[in-house]
Amino acid sequence: MEWSDDAIVLAMRPHGETSAILDVLTQSHGRHLGMVRGGGSRRAKPALQAGNSLHVSWRARLSEHLGNFHVEPLRARAGVLFESRDRLIGLNAFAAMAQLVLPERQPHRPVYEAGEILLDAMLDDGFSHWAPLYVRWETGLLEELGFGLDLSRCAATGTVEDLRYVSPKSGRAVSGAAGAPYRDRLFPLPRFLLGAQNGLPDLVEIAAGLRMTAHFLLERALRPNGRELPAARQRLEALASQQTESD
Repeated sequence: MEWSDDAIVLAMRPHGETSAILDVLTQSHGRHLGMVRGGGSRRAKPALQAGNSLHVSWRARLSEHLGNFHVEPLRARAGVLFESRDRLIGLNAFAAMAQLVLPERQPHRPVYEAGEILLDAMLDDGFSHWAPLYVRWETGLLEELGFGLDLSRCAATGTVEDLRYVSPKSGRAVSGAAGAPYRDRLFPLPRFLLGAQNGLPDLVEIAAGLRMTAHFLLERALRPNGRELPAARQRLEALASQQTESD
Protein backbone atom coordinates (compact mmCIF):
# COMPACT_ATOMS: atom_id res chain seq x y z
CA MET A 1 0.00 0.00 0.00
CA GLU A 2 1.49 3.34 -1.02
CA TRP A 3 0.65 6.85 -2.19
CA SER A 4 2.21 10.30 -2.52
CA ASP A 5 0.64 13.66 -1.72
CA ASP A 6 1.27 17.23 -0.58
CA ALA A 7 0.66 17.87 3.10
CA ILE A 8 0.70 20.40 5.93
CA VAL A 9 2.40 19.31 9.15
CA LEU A 10 0.02 19.44 12.13
CA ALA A 11 2.21 17.83 14.76
CA MET A 12 5.32 15.74 15.27
CA ARG A 13 6.26 13.64 18.29
CA PRO A 14 9.41 11.58 18.97
CA HIS A 15 9.24 7.83 18.51
CA GLY A 16 12.05 5.74 19.93
CA GLU A 17 15.57 7.10 19.79
CA THR A 18 15.72 8.45 16.24
CA SER A 19 12.27 8.30 14.63
CA ALA A 20 9.18 10.51 14.79
CA ILE A 21 5.42 10.13 14.33
CA LEU A 22 4.11 12.75 11.92
CA ASP A 23 0.49 13.97 11.85
CA VAL A 24 -0.27 15.74 8.57
CA LEU A 25 -3.24 17.17 6.68
CA THR A 26 -2.90 16.00 3.09
CA GLN A 27 -4.45 17.33 -0.07
CA SER A 28 -6.16 14.12 -1.19
CA HIS A 29 -5.86 11.60 1.66
CA GLY A 30 -7.17 13.59 4.62
CA ARG A 31 -5.47 13.73 7.97
CA HIS A 32 -2.91 10.97 8.13
CA LEU A 33 -0.27 9.67 10.51
CA GLY A 34 2.96 7.89 9.69
CA MET A 35 6.43 7.23 11.04
CA VAL A 36 9.45 9.09 9.71
CA ARG A 37 12.59 7.06 10.25
CA GLY A 38 15.37 9.39 11.35
CA GLY A 39 12.79 12.13 11.93
CA GLY A 40 14.05 12.69 15.46
CA SER A 41 17.49 13.75 14.30
CA ARG A 42 18.68 17.36 14.54
CA ARG A 43 18.97 17.49 10.76
CA ALA A 44 15.42 16.28 10.06
CA LYS A 45 13.48 18.02 12.84
CA PRO A 46 13.29 21.54 11.32
CA ALA A 47 11.39 20.28 8.25
CA LEU A 48 8.87 18.39 10.40
CA GLN A 49 7.62 21.34 12.44
CA ALA A 50 3.94 22.32 12.45
CA GLY A 51 2.98 24.74 9.69
CA ASN A 52 5.50 23.49 7.15
CA SER A 53 4.38 21.97 3.85
CA LEU A 54 5.88 18.70 2.66
CA HIS A 55 5.55 16.24 -0.15
CA VAL A 56 4.99 12.91 1.59
CA SER A 57 5.15 9.35 0.30
CA TRP A 58 3.40 6.82 2.52
CA ARG A 59 3.98 3.09 2.44
CA ALA A 60 2.68 0.20 4.55
CA ARG A 61 2.20 -3.53 4.15
CA LEU A 62 -1.52 -3.20 4.96
CA SER A 63 -3.77 -0.14 4.70
CA GLU A 64 -4.68 -0.24 8.40
CA HIS A 65 -1.03 -0.06 9.50
CA LEU A 66 0.60 3.14 10.71
CA GLY A 67 3.03 3.00 7.81
CA ASN A 68 6.15 5.02 7.03
CA PHE A 69 6.51 8.48 5.52
CA HIS A 70 9.28 9.60 3.22
CA VAL A 71 9.21 13.41 3.24
CA GLU A 72 10.50 16.19 1.00
CA PRO A 73 10.25 19.85 2.14
CA LEU A 74 8.05 22.12 0.02
CA ARG A 75 7.38 25.29 2.06
CA ALA A 76 9.16 26.18 5.30
CA ARG A 77 6.95 28.42 7.45
CA ALA A 78 7.62 27.28 11.00
CA GLY A 79 10.61 29.54 11.64
CA VAL A 80 8.66 32.71 10.80
CA LEU A 81 5.46 31.56 12.51
CA PHE A 82 7.27 30.64 15.72
CA GLU A 83 8.85 34.10 15.99
CA SER A 84 5.53 35.92 16.51
CA ARG A 85 3.22 35.31 19.46
CA ASP A 86 0.10 36.13 17.41
CA ARG A 87 1.10 33.89 14.51
CA LEU A 88 2.05 31.04 16.84
CA ILE A 89 -1.35 31.25 18.56
CA GLY A 90 -3.05 31.14 15.15
CA LEU A 91 -0.93 28.19 13.99
CA ASN A 92 -1.58 26.25 17.19
CA ALA A 93 -5.33 26.84 16.91
CA PHE A 94 -5.32 25.68 13.28
CA ALA A 95 -3.36 22.52 14.06
CA ALA A 96 -5.35 21.68 17.20
CA MET A 97 -8.73 22.04 15.49
CA ALA A 98 -7.67 20.01 12.47
CA GLN A 99 -6.35 17.22 14.71
CA LEU A 100 -9.38 17.20 16.99
CA VAL A 101 -12.19 17.54 14.46
CA LEU A 102 -11.03 15.84 11.26
CA PRO A 103 -11.32 12.05 11.20
CA GLU A 104 -8.25 10.21 10.01
CA ARG A 105 -7.91 9.18 6.38
CA GLN A 106 -11.03 10.93 5.09
CA PRO A 107 -10.27 13.37 2.25
CA HIS A 108 -11.14 17.03 2.87
CA ARG A 109 -9.39 18.82 0.03
CA PRO A 110 -11.07 22.25 0.58
CA VAL A 111 -9.89 22.25 4.22
CA TYR A 112 -6.33 21.57 3.09
CA GLU A 113 -6.41 24.20 0.32
CA ALA A 114 -7.86 26.87 2.62
CA GLY A 115 -5.24 25.92 5.21
CA GLU A 116 -2.44 26.60 2.73
CA ILE A 117 -3.89 30.04 1.99
CA LEU A 118 -4.30 30.80 5.70
CA LEU A 119 -0.77 29.80 6.67
CA ASP A 120 0.76 31.76 3.79
CA ALA A 121 -1.21 34.83 4.90
CA MET A 122 0.17 34.44 8.42
CA LEU A 123 3.68 34.74 7.03
CA ASP A 124 3.15 38.11 5.40
CA ASP A 125 0.32 39.90 7.18
CA GLY A 126 -0.78 41.00 10.64
CA PHE A 127 -3.60 39.63 12.77
CA SER A 128 -6.37 41.73 11.19
CA HIS A 129 -5.42 40.34 7.75
CA TRP A 130 -5.18 36.62 8.53
CA ALA A 131 -7.73 36.25 11.35
CA PRO A 132 -10.74 36.67 8.97
CA LEU A 133 -9.21 33.89 6.84
CA TYR A 134 -9.06 31.73 9.95
CA VAL A 135 -12.79 32.33 10.56
CA ARG A 136 -13.49 31.42 6.93
CA TRP A 137 -11.36 28.28 7.35
CA GLU A 138 -13.50 27.20 10.30
CA THR A 139 -16.74 27.88 8.42
CA GLY A 140 -15.34 25.68 5.65
CA LEU A 141 -14.45 23.05 8.24
CA LEU A 142 -18.08 23.05 9.42
CA GLU A 143 -19.23 22.72 5.80
CA GLU A 144 -16.95 19.75 5.15
CA LEU A 145 -18.17 18.00 8.30
CA GLY A 146 -21.79 18.38 7.20
CA PHE A 147 -22.63 21.23 9.59
CA GLY A 148 -22.40 24.16 7.21
CA LEU A 149 -23.94 27.52 8.08
CA ASP A 150 -26.63 28.92 5.79
CA LEU A 151 -25.85 32.61 5.38
CA SER A 152 -27.59 33.03 2.03
CA ARG A 153 -30.97 34.35 3.19
CA CYS A 154 -33.02 35.18 6.29
CA ALA A 155 -34.36 32.10 8.04
CA ALA A 156 -37.50 33.97 9.11
CA THR A 157 -38.47 35.96 6.01
CA GLY A 158 -36.41 34.56 3.15
CA THR A 159 -34.98 37.97 2.28
CA VAL A 160 -31.38 38.28 1.11
CA GLU A 161 -31.12 41.91 2.23
CA ASP A 162 -29.76 43.33 5.49
CA LEU A 163 -28.53 40.02 6.92
CA ARG A 164 -27.15 40.88 10.36
CA TYR A 165 -27.44 37.88 12.69
CA VAL A 166 -26.98 34.10 12.87
CA SER A 167 -29.23 31.81 14.89
CA PRO A 168 -27.21 29.78 17.42
CA LYS A 169 -29.66 26.88 17.00
CA SER A 170 -30.13 26.61 13.25
CA GLY A 171 -26.93 28.23 11.98
CA ARG A 172 -28.99 30.28 9.55
CA ALA A 173 -28.82 34.00 8.84
CA VAL A 174 -31.45 36.41 10.17
CA SER A 175 -32.21 39.87 8.82
CA GLY A 176 -31.95 43.03 10.89
CA ALA A 177 -35.72 43.53 11.07
CA ALA A 178 -36.55 39.91 11.93
CA GLY A 179 -33.74 39.56 14.44
CA ALA A 180 -34.01 42.90 16.24
CA PRO A 181 -36.36 41.64 19.00
CA TYR A 182 -34.02 38.68 19.68
CA ARG A 183 -30.62 40.23 18.99
CA ASP A 184 -29.31 39.47 22.49
CA ARG A 185 -29.79 35.77 21.73
CA LEU A 186 -28.30 35.82 18.23
CA PHE A 187 -24.73 35.98 16.94
CA PRO A 188 -23.74 39.10 14.99
CA LEU A 189 -23.06 38.09 11.38
CA PRO A 190 -19.59 39.34 10.32
CA ARG A 191 -19.90 41.14 7.01
CA PHE A 192 -16.66 39.64 5.73
CA LEU A 193 -18.37 36.23 5.62
CA LEU A 194 -20.83 37.68 3.13
CA GLY A 195 -18.13 39.22 0.95
CA ALA A 196 -19.89 42.56 1.43
CA GLN A 197 -17.08 44.59 2.94
CA ASN A 198 -14.38 46.74 1.40
CA GLY A 199 -11.07 47.00 3.22
CA LEU A 200 -10.08 45.13 6.36
CA PRO A 201 -12.76 43.78 8.73
CA ASP A 202 -12.73 45.49 12.09
CA LEU A 203 -11.49 43.64 15.14
CA VAL A 204 -14.96 43.49 16.71
CA GLU A 205 -16.26 41.53 13.73
CA ILE A 206 -13.27 39.19 13.81
CA ALA A 207 -13.84 38.44 17.50
CA ALA A 208 -17.55 37.88 16.83
CA GLY A 209 -16.74 35.50 13.99
CA LEU A 210 -14.42 33.46 16.19
CA ARG A 211 -17.05 33.19 18.93
CA MET A 212 -19.63 32.07 16.38
CA THR A 213 -17.56 29.35 14.72
CA ALA A 214 -16.36 28.13 18.13
CA HIS A 215 -19.99 27.71 19.21
CA PHE A 216 -20.98 25.63 16.20
CA LEU A 217 -17.84 23.50 16.22
CA LEU A 218 -18.31 22.85 19.92
CA GLU A 219 -22.03 22.04 19.76
CA ARG A 220 -22.06 20.12 16.49
CA ALA A 221 -18.68 18.44 16.15
CA LEU A 222 -16.98 18.28 19.55
CA ARG A 223 -19.43 17.79 22.42
CA PRO A 224 -21.43 15.06 20.62
CA ASN A 225 -18.14 13.12 20.63
CA GLY A 226 -17.30 13.93 24.25
CA ARG A 227 -14.76 16.64 23.42
CA GLU A 228 -14.32 20.29 24.34
CA LEU A 229 -12.76 23.25 22.59
CA PRO A 230 -8.95 22.84 22.83
CA ALA A 231 -6.92 25.30 24.86
CA ALA A 232 -5.05 26.43 21.72
CA ARG A 233 -8.32 27.53 20.13
CA GLN A 234 -9.43 29.30 23.31
CA ARG A 235 -6.16 31.28 23.26
CA LEU A 236 -6.95 32.50 19.75
CA GLU A 237 -10.33 33.80 20.88
CA ALA A 238 -8.69 35.47 23.89
CA LEU A 239 -6.14 37.08 21.56
CA ALA A 240 -8.94 38.53 19.43
CA SER A 241 -10.58 39.99 22.53
CA GLN A 242 -7.26 41.53 23.63
CA GLN A 243 -6.74 43.04 20.19
CA THR A 244 -10.25 44.55 20.33
CA GLU A 245 -9.67 46.07 23.77
CA SER A 246 -6.33 47.60 22.79
CA ASP A 247 -7.57 48.99 19.46
